[in-house]
Amino acid sequence: MAENTEAVLREPPLAGTEIDTLLGSLERLRRTFEWKCGGLDAAGLRATVGASSMTLGGLLKHLALVEDDVLSQKLLGNRPAAPWRAVDWDADPDWEWRTAAADTPEHLLALWQDAVATSRAGVRQALAEGGPGHLAAVVRPDGGSPSLRRLLVDLIEEYARHVGHADVLRESVDGLVGEDAPR
Repeated sequence: MAENTEAVLREPPLAGTEIDTLLGSLERLRRTFEWKCGGLDAAGLRATVGASSMTLGGLLKHLALVEDDVLSQKLLGNRPAAPWRAVDWDADPDWEWRTAAADTPEHLLALWQDAVATSRAGVRQALAEGGPGHLAAVVRPDGGSPSLRRLLVDLIEEYARHVGHADVLRESVDGLVGEDAPR
């Protein structure tokens, strides 16, 4: 990992290593997402736009699930964390989206922050064990396992899509716009 971890966390380097660029990009998206969801009350986190039922609260819960799924379950082979392991996903495949409206803003933010902290620890472990090419514990039906590199790219893609949603949702709540969180 980079010697200057703070630089990785702030923004991707202009000409850094592969892992510094991947982690810097992911951290920038995480920071922007947290900014877009921050400081809102329950009504703000439940606000929708147009015909969509998507909310910032639902996004917080969904991305907490995605963090656990990608960088804990798939990467390291861990069991799902709470609350995911208690959900009957076959009976309620949209559980995280549906139940977010009943959660407090503090709970949703803490759930996401805890998942991100666990993900960061998982990435550090995988890097120590094999670098960006470290193969994930999950085995696909074709027998292949994705590398940490591939899982990070998948997570960056997931965040990029949802940060765009968060932009529109947050602007509709209180007019907050912008590309990067203030320093």
